[in-house]
Amino acid sequence: MSLLSSLLIATTSAAPAGAAAGSAAGSAAGTADVTPDVVFQRADFATGTAEGTTAGDGLTFGSAAGTVSYTDALGTRTWEHARWTGTERAVGFPATELVASWTADVPPRSWMQVETRARNAEGLTKWYSLGRWAYAEGDIRRTSVPGQGDGDASVAVDTLVAAAGKPMTAYQLRLTLYRAPGSSVTPRVRTSGVMASHVPDRKSVPVSPGGGAWGTELDVPRRSQNVHQGHYPEWDGGGEAWCSPTSTTMVLGYWDKWPSAQDTSWVDPSDPNPEVDYAARYTYDHAYEGAGNWPFNTAYAGRYGMDGFVTRLRSLTELELLIKAGIPVVTSQSFKESELPGAGYGTNGHLMVIVGFTSAGDVIANDPASSGNSTVRRVYPRANFENVWLRSSSSGGVAYVIHPPGHTLPATTPGLPANW
Repeated sequence: MSLLSSLLIATTSAAPAGAAAGSAAGSAAGTADVTPDVVFQRADFATGTAEGTTAGDGLTFGSAAGTVSYTDALGTRTWEHARWTGTERAVGFPATELVASWTADVPPRSWMQVETRARNAEGLTKWYSLGRWAYAEGDIRRTSVPGQGDGDASVAVDTLVAAAGKPMTAYQLRLTLYRAPGSSVTPRVRTSGVMASHVPDRKSVPVSPGGGAWGTELDVPRRSQNVHQGHYPEWDGGGEAWCSPTSTTMVLGYWDKWPSAQDTSWVDPSDPNPEVDYAARYTYDHAYEGAGNWPFNTAYAGRYGMDGFVTRLRSLTELELLIKAGIPVVTSQSFKESELPGAGYGTNGHLMVIVGFTSAGDVIANDPASSGNSTVRRVYPRANFENVWLRSSSSGGVAYVIHPPGHTLPATTPGLPANW
């Protein structure tokens, strides 16, 4: 499976075989009954500092605040820009990671950049880029930005990671919209937010109680990544590299928001599911050289008018709240083959879609790591799945939440910071 950004920053050692079973009883060595600190905060475009942007129905390019020259593999071009800088927002706990996500309308001849800076005990850090995003391919190369690390923090593809001993207590978000000089193109950010978190160091995770969705299964289309093995090497070649866009595609299909036949007309006619190839192409991160960038996948869902964001969930109990509300969830995890019965493989990092729960509370997943679409539906033991998803050597509970703006999210867990 594709090596996701979480695994660039997480502990590289995996839990020993059998650790998940031990976590079910809460007796395995290293088990700690503690949950991640996490909060997701949506941007309020009516506050902060506007330089040429207008707030209302999102954040819109109003007038140029200046111009900038930008160079990438497509060449050097001049762009005019407008910028919004959010107010400083307290996290509420010492965070070690920040992930920004967004949805936007970015037509041809425009693009956007997402940046954050954080406050630690020594003051404010510099600004770090968490992504340069575009739909069109002829303007800039859609990309994360490597090589930004310093004594305060570093960027692991899509995640701002605090330096050791320098947790982040607050942050600012900055969004810059770019367009061709003198054009009438109007890029607009519809939604944006930041997930701040601290994942406790735990080798195994205790199983959570039910959250009201046992016996519920959502009718999510099934798509296999492996039927695309070797497809389009310029976008990382299908197969195990495409777990993220395949998962995102399944969720979009559930909401009836796939690309049209005209959109996918460039795909080889023999391809069984061209919508997957399309998603891989338009989530591809040219620096990461893969389609597994978390915010790029939720931003791609925004192409279809969807709301989407990246967060961390604290338990399957929380995930059940979303399933009960009719919202499938994409999760990121890593495991040895022996740690997740029924998988039949091991992975350093993999995305799948949680579509429901059995009457006994086990996890029903549309797992794209299957030989074909007919074998995508899997049932994974609750304790084992929760362990390989939430432990600190995995993603620590990372999830994509994608839903239509009019489909209301359920209430978050009472007494804890809101994580959606």
